[in-house]
Amino acid sequence: MGRGDRRIAEPLPRSLKNIGLFEGLDDAERQRLESCCQWRSYRPGQQVIESGSEGKEVFFVVRGSVNIINFSASRREIAFATAREGDYFGELAALDHLPRSASAVAADECFLAALPSEVFVDLLKRRVEVTFRVLQGLAHMVRTSDVRIMELSTLPATQRVYTELLRMAVPDAAVPSLWVVRPLPPLREIASRVSTTRETVARALSQLYPTGLLRRKGRNLYLMDRRRLEEIANALQGRSRGDE
Repeated sequence: MGRGDRRIAEPLPRSLKNIGLFEGLDDAERQRLESCCQWRSYRPGQQVIESGSEGKEVFFVVRGSVNIINFSASRREIAFATAREGDYFGELAALDHLPRSASAVAADECFLAALPSEVFVDLLKRRVEVTFRVLQGLAHMVRTSDVRIMELSTLPATQRVYTELLRMAVPDAAVPSLWVVRPLPPLREIASRVSTTRETVARALSQLYPTGLLRRKGRNLYLMDRRRLEEIANALQGRSRGDE
């Protein structure tokens, strides 16, 4: 395993009940899987898996969230996705037995279940509903990669920042007309997601605060007019990528 692996200091519920992949499994099947898992906790910033390593376990996020990242030749961090409570990651190595294709780093306090690859593959062979969900996840991964490749190839950095904000925002439960990024990730994390610099992200946001389109409240970022932000992002397409 990667650096930073540590056993939990206090007992936490060792349950896979909230893992979406296992929805519909009976208690006996789920408990069998739980008995096969190794249960681990991580502090923010600790490495869960390392790109290129030989581990084959599949990880399930019981508590917290994990960033899936890699690094360019110049050591710029590139963020692929965030696995949140109920999600899983590491399935590619379990399926093709090749080295890890990316690293995973705890975004906050995490409690994870690590399932051996042979148990995971055996489950896929026996339970078609679980297999179909894994296939859906892989299809989503391919589609998301296609979109990001297109954005990196065609959009200036400022537009990629605004597009990422639109992607992260969800309707606010209290005021449905508003959209909110809750919580707003660190600027370096947004920069990693859109392959630019922290300074570019800060500049892109600072351009919108005076207009009233964005508003910070605590750790949250509110999109006061989502449609207008979409229009601004679209209008930037075709401009020079000199702000990289």
